[in-house]
Amino acid sequence: MKRIKLEVAYDGTNYCGWQIQPEDITIEAVLNQHLSGLLGEDIHVIGASRTDSGVHALGNVAVFDTESRIPGERMAKALNARLPKDIVIQSSKEVPLDFHPRHQDTRKTYDYTFYHAHYDNPVTSRHHHFVYVPLDVEKMNQAAGYFEGKHCFISMCSSKAQVTSYVREIYDCHVTQNGPYITMRVTGSGFLYNMVRFMAGTILEVGRGKKEPEWIKEILSSEERVPVGPKLPAKGLTLIGIEYMEETED
Repeated sequence: MKRIKLEVAYDGTNYCGWQIQPEDITIEAVLNQHLSGLLGEDIHVIGASRTDSGVHALGNVAVFDTESRIPGERMAKALNARLPKDIVIQSSKEVPLDFHPRHQDTRKTYDYTFYHAHYDNPVTSRHHHFVYVPLDVEKMNQAAGYFEGKHCFISMCSSKAQVTSYVREIYDCHVTQNGPYITMRVTGSGFLYNMVRFMAGTILEVGRGKKEPEWIKEILSSEERVPVGPKLPAKGLTLIGIEYMEETED
């Protein structure tokens, strides 16, 4: 028996998120199906991040156990030959049997992308949130900086979140612009349910001039559920990657 780690990229448009659902197509279900067919075993992957319906990823992580003799580093090529074009394994390798993708010290990085113009761009519309009103990117970036550090993010998550603590640490959060594309990039130890989408919606309120950047500081200082910006659509959100600190140290 050996454990294989996969780095998985996908366009989440046609999927009901990562986690298996009774009657819907999910990333996890598709991986299980094609790995089982490839290896002739009943395979069940364990994912690092259970992304929501419509959310994309460039570097989500999953592991599975197998008796197969296929070398870990060759598993990506073999699996990609079977997968649909909107799911691609970026890399694969064997890891220790006790490696668990969710029980490790990690840094996760997400992007939330806005497209700012008079009219939407149909070529990339599946991967951004369209905004036509004027935006102050400098103030958005200033607001993003207030997210950095260890804070109580109870206001920045869905009420459905089932957690024992709302405290999370954000290592970096900033906003950049490349032509009509404005991106909030955030790196943290972990994220609450819908947290990044609420963060992006709150920063958008600042960019539109409805609030000042210091509003973020007030929200976080309250340490209770207070009004924030809207939860923005899932399609603008992409999981960029997950950095495992133990692997970095090695």
